[in-house]
Amino acid sequence: MSENYFKQLYGVDVNNKKKTKNNLNYLSWAACWAEVKKMFPNSTFKIYEEEITVRETVDGKIVEKSIQRPWFDDGNTGWVKTGVTINDIEHIEELPIMDFKNKSIPAVNITSADANKSIQRSLTKACARHGLGLYIYEGEDL
Repeated sequence: MSENYFKQLYGVDVNNKKKTKNNLNYLSWAACWAEVKKMFPNSTFKIYEEEITVRETVDGKIVEKSIQRPWFDDGNTGWVKTGVTINDIEHIEELPIMDFKNKSIPAVNITSADANKSIQRSLTKACARHGLGLYIYEGEDL
C-alpha cells in the first residue's frame, strides 16, 4: 500500500518558504503550487465562477447578457471559491475578498485585482486542506 498522500504533503517542511504580513504567516501561492506539482504532477485546480447578468447599451437598446465572473457576492461582500484536486480528491476553499487589513471589501468596490489576490490565497488554503503547509494555519480561527 502506498503512503497516504496527506501525510506526504503534511510532512513537507515549507518553513523556509513562509512569509509574514500583518503579523500573519502565509505560504505564497507559487511556492505552494510548486511543491504540490513536484510531488503530484497530475494535480489540478479550479477557479469557480458565478454567472451574472450584465446590461449594456447597443445601438441605443439595452441588451442583457450573461457572463462568468471569478467571484461571488451577496450584495454586501464578496468571496472566491477554488478547488484543488490531488489523487482524484478535490478540496474546496471559500475565502472572503479582503483588503490589505484583512477586512472584507464591500461588494460594489471589488475589483478583478482584489479577486485575483483572494483566488491565490484560496488556492493555497485548498492545498493546505490536502496537507501542504496546513500547520501554518493551525490556530488561525482562534
